[in-house]
Amino acid sequence: MINELQNFYQTQEESNRSCLWALRSIILNQHVQISEVRKYGMPCFIYNKKAICYLWIDKKTKTPYILFVDGQKLTHPKLETGKRSRMKILYVNPHQDIPLQTITDIMTVVLGLHTK
Repeated sequence: MINELQNFYQTQEESNRSCLWALRSIILNQHVQISEVRKYGMPCFIYNKKAICYLWIDKKTKTPYILFVDGQKLTHPKLETGKRSRMKILYVNPHQDIPLQTITDIMTVVLGLHTK
C-alpha cells in the first residue's frame, strides 16, 4: 500500500509533486490518529475510521486540491462546491505559499465533526 501511495506522489510533475507532499505532511500532522490509504486512486486521509479528505489534481487546470468529504458541513470562503452536493474542495496553487492557516482552520472543524 505504501508503495502505491509513494508512486502517486512521485509520478506527479514537479511543483505539484512538492505541493502534494507538503499537503500530505500538513494533513497528517493535524492529529496523530490521521492515517493515509489509497482510495479511488487518490490519497485518502482517515480519522476515527472515516474518510475525511483526499488529495487530487484538477484535470483541466492541473491544480492540486484537497477534497473534504463532509464539505456540506463546512463554511469557509476558500472552499468551493462546484457540482458537488456533499464535498467541497480547497485549491492550492503549487507556485505560491501553501495556505497553512486556512488548512489548519478547516481541518480543526473537520476533526471536530468526527470526534467521538
